[in-house]
Amino acid sequence: MAAFTLFREHGFSSTSMLDIVTRARVSKRDLYALFKNKHAVLAACIGERSQQMRRPLEGANPVPQTRDALAALLVEFGVSILQTICHPNALTVFRLAIAESDRVPEIGRTLESNGREANQKVLIELIKKGQARRMIIAGDPAVLASHYIAVLGADLLIRLLMRVREAPTEREIEARARAATETLISPR
Repeated sequence: MAAFTLFREHGFSSTSMLDIVTRARVSKRDLYALFKNKHAVLAACIGERSQQMRRPLEGANPVPQTRDALAALLVEFGVSILQTICHPNALTVFRLAIAESDRVPEIGRTLESNGREANQKVLIELIKKGQARRMIIAGDPAVLASHYIAVLGADLLIRLLMRVREAPTEREIEARARAATETLISPR
């Protein structure tokens, strides 16, 4: 958390491993035993936040037995995604990735692979399982997952990043998650 605070306050390029050691009050040896460089530190921060989004789907093996249970799981996943990406710390990571993209493109790539791609992958697997049980509509699971994510977020993230809107309320987050879920669940 100390590293993330420094990245937020000073930017990725301006923060050194020595700054992180000092703020975290750990030895250089201990920090380097865990992370080979500050990119690895940032990747760990991003990975931890991204994993929070996927928690609802971690126990979804096998797929829920009813459409209602599957829909509830998809809504929970959508809520988890939105709560995480709308959090001020997550928005800071996105802004950091954008601001540092010319100098340190690895930040954006790390955010993409540990965030969006990882979430998409677990969602695709759930869609495949739901399709096998005829609870999810027919279609390419990757396309359906992309559509779910698009309906879930629409232009929300870009508007939050530009600070032209406030974070959504819990009610709006749930409504977005339900709308995204409705695009996947097959009719009875």
